[in-house]
Amino acid sequence: MTLSESADMEDARGDVCMSDRLIPSRGTCSEVQQLKLERDENWAPQNDYHEVLSQNVLGKEALSNVKILSYQHKPVRQDPHLNELKVLYSSNRDGKATARPCRHLPQSATKVLDAPGILDDFYSHPVDWSSQNVVAVALADMVFLFDASTGNTKKLLQVSRGSVTTLRWTESGGHLSIGSSCGEVQIWDAASQRQLRNLRGHSGRIGALAWHKHMLSSGCADAEVHQHDVRVREHLVSRMSAHSDLVCGLDYNSEGMLASGGNDNIVCIWETPTAETPVHTFTEHQAAVKALKWCPWQRHVLATGGGSADRQICLWNASSGRLLMSTNAESQVTGILWGEQERELLTAHGYSRNQLSLWKYPSLVKVGDLEGHEGRLLGLAQSPDGSLVCSPSADETLRFWRVFTPASPDKALAPSNKTNTNTILKTIR
Repeated sequence: MTLSESADMEDARGDVCMSDRLIPSRGTCSEVQQLKLERDENWAPQNDYHEVLSQNVLGKEALSNVKILSYQHKPVRQDPHLNELKVLYSSNRDGKATARPCRHLPQSATKVLDAPGILDDFYSHPVDWSSQNVVAVALADMVFLFDASTGNTKKLLQVSRGSVTTLRWTESGGHLSIGSSCGEVQIWDAASQRQLRNLRGHSGRIGALAWHKHMLSSGCADAEVHQHDVRVREHLVSRMSAHSDLVCGLDYNSEGMLASGGNDNIVCIWETPTAETPVHTFTEHQAAVKALKWCPWQRHVLATGGGSADRQICLWNASSGRLLMSTNAESQVTGILWGEQERELLTAHGYSRNQLSLWKYPSLVKVGDLEGHEGRLLGLAQSPDGSLVCSPSADETLRFWRVFTPASPDKALAPSNKTNTNTILKTIR
């Protein structure tokens, strides 16, 4: 075959790159490596003469240890924690890969109760759920008790003046404190259905109540928080005066740190029930702060929600006074609860959708909404095991939603717990 014939055959095949070896770049190889590529790559000195010759010609580096493709620009080792490829599956105990289950939200309430006469009042707290599984509901000037385990309902009281604006159970669930629009704070024994005390001192409507052991805190339209020691006759221990308007939100953490929210748009953190001045004052909200709740597993984390002019949900570190996270809820926030097993927050809202919203903690990414109410939600109450949530609404209904996983599968109130009296019963005067 002639040279011209070979060229014609190449033209017939098209442009074909023919090579017997691929070298990425000789510029990345050292001089020794380039020399080594030209002849026997695996050649190594066989005697002293060869070794001296190779050292004089190619350097002191032994040929047998030279790597041909030793690049000068080596790739940087990637930190395994910064891997951009996310793990989509997790391993269960059997070692099998399973997909992460989706969060299931109830499409409707498990139970709906009529609540005729419930006041459409943003600043009220008409429902609370005791540790003995009894729901207290304020309907205008009356308070009813609903036993969630039996379904029985009974009337507890009717105030002589005004209406019931807020109520709160003691920690053991034996006694109920109620606040009225006339400034009265009463303590009732739920089992015997009798009034134990009438605590006076405020000069306006009661906006919020909170218990810590034997101390009862009451917030009022007079912009004060009163601390009542229910063990003694002279119950008024201190007056807290950091707010300038109605105190409409109160809550204690497990250590006795008190959070108060007011119609003056601020949140105050009080280190002890008898503190004279707040350790922190949060002013980021632009509307009344009625909804606030301490995190059950991080005792210094506080969740707050603002009214219709603010609509923000905020997470605070009450120890450092720092804002951790916030998000726009797009409607007024009337209540907040925590789901301990799922590490989530549940919020109640008013206009315009009157819904409950579920949020991831701590990112505050919305998981979904629970809809069904036709009027503004007025707050939230949670069952003793944390699984059920009760939402009172201006549509005169109470709806019960199964939102969270129970704290423990066998969490049930022992019969002895229901018959035990409150520890403060023997000391109330």
